Amino acid sequence: MGNCLDSSGSRVPKFSIRTERSSAPSSLTIQSFSDKSNASSEILSSPNLKALTFNELKNSTRNFHPDSFLGEGRFGYVFKGWIDEYYCLAAKPGSGMAIAVKKLKSERFQGHKKWLNEVNYIGQLHHPNLVKLIGYCLEGENRLLVYEFMPKGSLENHLFKRVQC
Repeated sequence: MGNCLDSSGSRVPKFSIRTERSSAPSSLTIQSFSDKSNASSEILSSPNLKALTFNELKNSTRNFHPDSFLGEGRFGYVFKGWIDEYYCLAAKPGSGMAIAVKKLKSERFQGHKKWLNEVNYIGQLHHPNLVKLIGYCLEGENRLLVYEFMPKGSLENHLFKRVQC
């Protein structure tokens, strides 16, 4: 809904141009339709991507308990959780499927755009060498991503962190 197709068939963001009154004569502003109020309509359909509730993710990570904390990145905080594989409902730790829940730490518009891009692009990709995006949560100001859990850490840690002897 918030995208158009260019001549090559690729999706590009839809923009509108509006005139604003200001002290300068007739200034033009480019405004993206990608505001938070219609964010759910901007999520591309994917048969393997699940929409999860905030309460389910909160329960699966034991209320984002410090013991569930895995790390922090530019996007936000990452917590380990457990969900039932078939119904995507919170499960007891050690049962069901282990997940990594990325919780957006910034409520700025730029953070929302990054979250939306991750849902739309990673949600469409499936490859044995890529971590799988299982689902997302979009409730109010809450923006979360749910990935399969990688028990031995991220590729970045393996490639760029020094091993201490």
